[in-house]
Amino acid sequence: MIIASQKKKENIIEYILYMWQIEDLIRANDLDMSKIDKYIISSYKQSEDVLLEIRDWWANLTEMMRLENKQSSGHLQININSLNDVHQLHLRLMKAPNEVAYQHLFNSVAATIKEFDTKTGGKLSNDIEICVTAIYSTFLLKLKQQEVSTQTEQAVKVLSKFLATLANKYKKDQEGDLDI
Repeated sequence: MIIASQKKKENIIEYILYMWQIEDLIRANDLDMSKIDKYIISSYKQSEDVLLEIRDWWANLTEMMRLENKQSSGHLQININSLNDVHQLHLRLMKAPNEVAYQHLFNSVAATIKEFDTKTGGKLSNDIEICVTAIYSTFLLKLKQQEVSTQTEQAVKVLSKFLATLANKYKKDQEGDLDI
């Protein structure tokens, strides 16, 4: 909760990746709040009031996952909405006459995005989801101590640079400082 709200303000892409991790942690604990209390919430070093807020946050997300039938896979609608908001900004930037540098940056990663889209079977909804999924999938492979090719590592670096630029523009847009 504390980390999520900070990330949402500072870097929307990091926020989305973090929330996907939270979804997976909830799944890893079988959507069972007693396990989440024992293995996750107990590790927070906060006051009792803050711990109650943190627990409520985890419990709410867990219940949302049940209600949205996301027990085994998929993303919560709130996380899909965040991703879609970023994608909408991306589309606006791609049409903005004063965002030529951004458009060039996107065009430089377009082939990499297309390659990841092909590898995932074309089932993802937009370019931004493809980029975030590529980064998250690579993170999961490393977490499982599975091999990640040098080519994939390089592709993820390129996509990360692109998403960092987009996240910065998103923050400026949220603050009213983006002129497009």
